[in-house]
Amino acid sequence: MIAIEDVSKAFEEGTPPALDGITAEIPKGQIIGLVGPDGSGKTTLIRLIVGLLRPTKGKIIVAGKDTIQDAEAIHAIAGYMPQKFGLYEDLSVMQNLELYAELRSLPNEEKKETFARLLQFTGLAPFTDRLARDLSGGMKQKLGLACALVTKPILLVLDEPSVGVDPISRRELWKMVYDLLGQGISVVWSTAYLDETEKCHSVLLLSEGKLLFSGKPQDLTSRVEGKVFKITNISGSRRKLLAEILHDPDVIDGVIQGQDLRIVAHKKIEGAVPTTPRFEDAFIDILGGGPGGGSELARITPHVEAKTDTPVLAINLTKKFGSFTAVENVSFEVKKGEIFGLLGPNGAGKSTTFKMLCGLLTPTSGKALVNGLDLQIAPGPARSHIGYMAQKFSLYGMLTIRQNLEFFSGIYNLSGASRSKAIDEMIKIFSFEPYLALTASSLPLGIKQRLALACATMHHPEVLFLDEPTSGVDPIMRREFWNHINGLVEKGVTVMVTTHFMDEAEYCDRIALIYRGRAIHMDTPDHLKEIAKTEKNPNPTLEDAFIKLIEEYDMKSASN
Repeated sequence: MIAIEDVSKAFEEGTPPALDGITAEIPKGQIIGLVGPDGSGKTTLIRLIVGLLRPTKGKIIVAGKDTIQDAEAIHAIAGYMPQKFGLYEDLSVMQNLELYAELRSLPNEEKKETFARLLQFTGLAPFTDRLARDLSGGMKQKLGLACALVTKPILLVLDEPSVGVDPISRRELWKMVYDLLGQGISVVWSTAYLDETEKCHSVLLLSEGKLLFSGKPQDLTSRVEGKVFKITNISGSRRKLLAEILHDPDVIDGVIQGQDLRIVAHKKIEGAVPTTPRFEDAFIDILGGGPGGGSELARITPHVEAKTDTPVLAINLTKKFGSFTAVENVSFEVKKGEIFGLLGPNGAGKSTTFKMLCGLLTPTSGKALVNGLDLQIAPGPARSHIGYMAQKFSLYGMLTIRQNLEFFSGIYNLSGASRSKAIDEMIKIFSFEPYLALTASSLPLGIKQRLALACATMHHPEVLFLDEPTSGVDPIMRREFWNHINGLVEKGVTVMVTTHFMDEAEYCDRIALIYRGRAIHMDTPDHLKEIAKTEKNPNPTLEDAFIKLIEEYDMKSASN
């Protein structure tokens, strides 16, 4: 389907190329995964494949057509879904389909049948009049897929289609794409979720513009056979133990997995038992290992003195928007120094609950307390204890890194020498020096997330709210981020987090599953996985538990 021959792409003279001498073949009738850290060249390669960019050197042949000489012909045979939502948010589902049909010159006589088929395929038939901006994340991605399929392509190119999408919607997307293979369509799927690579027939792994691996995902996974271990029955803090282990030069990588630790090492760690390797273990290994276990941010953060044993308290929180109830009677408490996760499908009410707890939304009824302070009675004092990192990049895009730090330090009432010190510390801790002159909107995603975390923590908050903090970020950057969070928790900081990334949810001490505006289940990650155990699936993932609990809730609701 695609032949990539010694392709390089440079955007500015004198800077390292975005792609450097890539040679690969992509066969017909398969799903090819495209993975790599932020800035590795994935999106550049995708845009070259669909003829939106010209290579600086080399050539790409798609279905026998050259991407330079035959770009228009390639546009006609390829469906492309960009990384950023490429639809028109002020148009309805049907209006977006109409627009893309016009852009792709779909004959009028074929529209009715095509639209009916795509709406049924994506499950969007009941929502044709809904504006795109009002769709959940999963529904937006399904609409994007439908628009890419308006004229049946022979090649479908998807740039991180599942970022920000809940596990149920991700499984639905994958089922749709597998169905397309049966129709003779070949697929290139770029992803930040490495568990997805195991669903691909083969994988291209990029790093710093170079191709490090091309082949079946299991062939890469086999390189860490015998190097992956699990440490169980940990007494004391597993976060502290992980930080210590990651300082061992024989350790390649390590993450928290519920109450256990998952370690990749050159030799067996004391007290560890071998476990089955996964693609992400091999990914970190081939890139030279993770970022270690230290956190300078945690080191400079003072210990939090306990004002209450439950710094976050939700009491019968309810939020209505007109006749629609987004959150209904949600109650829970978060203990001091705990990481508490809110999980749920897109549109379940997680972010609404989050915003009420931060004081950004007023509850219709119920109470939200932070450090014993009611956010409705004493919003100013309550918010002074809070650090907040929003789901969508919430900093000021036209301001530089330094200007954003100066602005947020002022919001958090830092002044004089303490303000200057805090700004300088954040610049040093997060290695912002090479980017200081750049505006926030022009930063790579990983650096944006670092800046958002810096702005949320520079005043040393006692409670930290993180709304999908690592969405779309590669595993190396995700580990660096969680090193900081784990270190802050060891200092007594309390953390609330929402996430669609199930491996990340394993880092939480407890999880509340939010669905249809209600908290339907609350427990530790390990206990949630126990619920999903069956004879056919004796080692379920947290994603398995997530889907099982929601399906059971739906069945119970239907029977009532």
